[in-house]
Amino acid sequence: MPRRPGNRTTPRAIDPEALAAFQAGLRKRYSDEQILAELKACAGRLGRSPTMREFAGDAETTVHPQTVIEHFGSWNAAKRAAGLVPRRFATREELLGLLRELGNDLGRPPTARDIDEHKGKLPSKSLYWHTFGSLTNALREAGFDVPVGEERLERAVEQGAAMARRLGRLPRFADWAEARKEDDSLLTEWQVYRLLDARRGAWSTFQFLVRELLESRGLTVAPDGTVKKKKKR
Repeated sequence: MPRRPGNRTTPRAIDPEALAAFQAGLRKRYSDEQILAELKACAGRLGRSPTMREFAGDAETTVHPQTVIEHFGSWNAAKRAAGLVPRRFATREELLGLLRELGNDLGRPPTARDIDEHKGKLPSKSLYWHTFGSLTNALREAGFDVPVGEERLERAVEQGAAMARRLGRLPRFADWAEARKEDDSLLTEWQVYRLLDARRGAWSTFQFLVRELLESRGLTVAPDGTVKKKKKR
């Protein structure tokens, strides 16, 4: 059966200039600053850098993800401009740069806990592990002084000696755990434990090393762990 001429639908040719003007009008509804503010606010509510789907599903967000892309060229470019790291596509140098910035703000090498507390501004610890093999490797590559191996144990013993002076006795496992809550520069008590191969008596071995260091510096350590100054003859 022949078609009636009136039923045929012909697509209209799109005028590129008219389309560009229409799209520009849509972009003018939001400034770049407004869009970045929306991204940051969404990240704050989520506690992490949002995906496009998460951003679109945020009831408090008024900007469509496509509008974000039209303003900044890509979703990840917009997130970078907002100070949010793309969760999957951050470059190696971006990851190191973020560690350096956080370290500068903290005045010390960042810890895994610091990264957790700055969700949204930094990617997850797992991304650092996946990219660098460990957080320690990432920190060292970023230029931080992070001890490894025997150097870590030496530093822990130094910190143990300083703690013993403050306490007036050799530090116990619980003392170290409590001090770690206030000072992130300390290894965790379990890290100290593992430095000694986590064998039975690992903590007493650590106390022995602390005692040796204290005595080499003119102090005496009683059998019960009490630290005293040597009496002058």
